[in-house]
Amino acid sequence: MNLLIKNIKQLVTVRSDGKLCKSGKEMRELGIIENATVSIQNGLFSWIGPNAEFSQLPDETIDTIDASDLIALPGFVDSHTHSVFAGSRENEFAMRTEGKTYQEIAAVGGGILSTVNATRAASKKELKKLARCHLDAMLRQGTTTVEIKSGYGLNEDTEIRMLHIINELAEESLMDIVPTFLGAHAIPHEFKENPDGYVDLICTRLLSYIAKHKMAKFCDAFCEQKYFSVEQCRRIFETAKSLGLGIKIHADQLSQIGASKLAADVNAVSADHLEQIDTAGISALKHSGTIATVLPGTSFFLHCGYSPARKIIDAGIPLAIASNFNPGSCMSYSISLMITIACTQMSMTPEEALCATTINGAAALGLSNTLGSIEVGKQADIILYSVPDFRYLAYHFGTNHVAKVIKHGTYLEF
Repeated sequence: MNLLIKNIKQLVTVRSDGKLCKSGKEMRELGIIENATVSIQNGLFSWIGPNAEFSQLPDETIDTIDASDLIALPGFVDSHTHSVFAGSRENEFAMRTEGKTYQEIAAVGGGILSTVNATRAASKKELKKLARCHLDAMLRQGTTTVEIKSGYGLNEDTEIRMLHIINELAEESLMDIVPTFLGAHAIPHEFKENPDGYVDLICTRLLSYIAKHKMAKFCDAFCEQKYFSVEQCRRIFETAKSLGLGIKIHADQLSQIGASKLAADVNAVSADHLEQIDTAGISALKHSGTIATVLPGTSFFLHCGYSPARKIIDAGIPLAIASNFNPGSCMSYSISLMITIACTQMSMTPEEALCATTINGAAALGLSNTLGSIEVGKQADIILYSVPDFRYLAYHFGTNHVAKVIKHGTYLEF
């Protein structure tokens, strides 16, 4: 589809000028154009600028959207989700309101393994239907690109089934979907007394099969006490890298065991969580190419302390924001809500938060050369909002302000 969007009250381009991500003061540079026009041809942005400078295209059959009284932003990029799962854990939420910790809940059969049991028991059809509902809701709220992890199978059959589902959804959905293998999410009960045996299974069987069949772009692991040690994660990552997979890591969430330093050592694309990152970890990331991905919704939901986003940004490290949508620690995929939490609880500005959920989110998936900003030649993912100014999204929280969604140049009707 060729599409013309004219009379945009405020166009926020988040222009990257050829850079793969933004860091430090650059995160506040959004590239705002008032009274703008955007032309889209063959799914890509072909012209961007003020209305007054636009010359009408010769193709009179082009579809036109009059965006008077609307603002335009790049589609959100949610670079960390666990969107394929079965079951729910509202009982654990109630336990947390009574003071139980994440670790205490896991010790009595809750936590990740609770969802593993439900996911193993569900059929492929059931899992896919549930995930598709989540994705449709994300798209309605302005998320046009999403990463989805496996990790609720923790055995060969279910992990592979989850990745098949993610890849099928990627083929069938209008969204861009990036699959990540997270076999090292928790120690399954079958290997409770032999965690190294489970790492052996991941390294000798699962990773080679997944890489051979091109089922995942990234390999992730939960590097944490009582989950996977730095040494175990290093072995998993070195195996994954040798097979051509990129690296992402759950780092410094519950304690500090050196996971962020490991991320830098293995050249991870992103280190995610970072609630407990220390000065040494920040220094390690500063001297690497790793994106620091923070998850405000998880800190809000678990009441476990926030990642030091201000320190990370001020250190010159590119920072992304993602939802971490999952049944245990953040049952929300609203990126606009994550922006509000980042601004109110993590000392981020609306400009930084918007950058973190668009171009830097794309960088955390290795996609910032093709999407994440509104620039000529990039994929035309653009959301129109019925708000007076882009800062209003963080200010007026708890509601969906999306007026229109354009994905890869196609205007979507809901």
